[in-house]
Amino acid sequence: MPSDDDGFPETLSFEADEGTRRKKGAHRPYFASVFTKKAATAETPQRVHMLVNPFAGKKKGRARASDAKELLEQAGVEVMVAYSDYSGHLISVASDLEVKRGDVIAVVGGDGTLSEVITGRLGRGPKEQETFAIIPTGTGNSQAHDLGITSVGDAVKAIIGSKRQGLDVAEVELVKGLPGSEDGTMTHYSHNLVTWGLGVDSTIQAEKMRWMGPARYDIGILLAIAANKRRTATLTLDGQSITNDFTLFLVQNSQTGGSKLPLAPGASVDDGWMDIGILKKMTRRDVLKAFGMLKNEGRHVFHPRVDYHRFKSLVIETSVSTAINIDGENIGSTPLSMKVLPQAVNIIVPSE
Repeated sequence: MPSDDDGFPETLSFEADEGTRRKKGAHRPYFASVFTKKAATAETPQRVHMLVNPFAGKKKGRARASDAKELLEQAGVEVMVAYSDYSGHLISVASDLEVKRGDVIAVVGGDGTLSEVITGRLGRGPKEQETFAIIPTGTGNSQAHDLGITSVGDAVKAIIGSKRQGLDVAEVELVKGLPGSEDGTMTHYSHNLVTWGLGVDSTIQAEKMRWMGPARYDIGILLAIAANKRRTATLTLDGQSITNDFTLFLVQNSQTGGSKLPLAPGASVDDGWMDIGILKKMTRRDVLKAFGMLKNEGRHVFHPRVDYHRFKSLVIETSVSTAINIDGENIGSTPLSMKVLPQAVNIIVPSE
């Protein structure tokens, strides 16, 4: 990978879509294709393992699972349902499944729920590439958004159509538990995003305001910006390191995160790489401007204090333990290391 004068990988540049209006001082960037490869078609599955987070979103998981089960059974698909009882429970539930060739594992929940299920399956070392489907029920539903699945009907139609794409996954090794509650180490698998810095501070704040729905992400960001903590870290991408003060690391496989924020305009979920947006140390005014540009169709990639890279391995080290968010869940702390597993699983996508 080419490097700049400091030995750190060169930043990636974006082409501006000059056919769009300038907002916050920049045009909209051209976005990458969500997939770089063509979808494959398989037969409609005879059996679906439906793993349900009944607490997802506004506790709609059980009702949406019931609707999806009825529609799938009407199409002649056998459906086996299991529910989570607590955060992290679906990791062990998924690990214990007996999945046969041709089965689909359908996840009723959000990005964190899908992350648990993939972690449960990959953690046991399946020998064959397994196929997952999303029935969006969470608050953010970033992965489903990128796939164009917005409802139970969309999800069921996609499962029956059984078009599938390879999905890259990141194997993440980190400290288990947030700072002050560390409990050994763990391995987790991320399909969507890994966040360090201001973004995690904001989600910790947002978790205290779940009653607000998606708006809590915006309020959490504003509170984190107001605090403007100093955050020093050593970041290593593909063996090349830099130590500095940073505001935020946005490590992305998919393009969106949070409340469908366009965090990574350059990301494709099957290209064998992860993307990272690095917000360098900023004043509150700079952070507010960058956040405003981000909300305006990913224009933050043109902010002078934002660098954008692509990598296959990453390490984050800090002198004191700092929190990590994986796929929307605050579950761990630094130090962290991750590597990309190209197309480790399949994901069901709409036929059109």
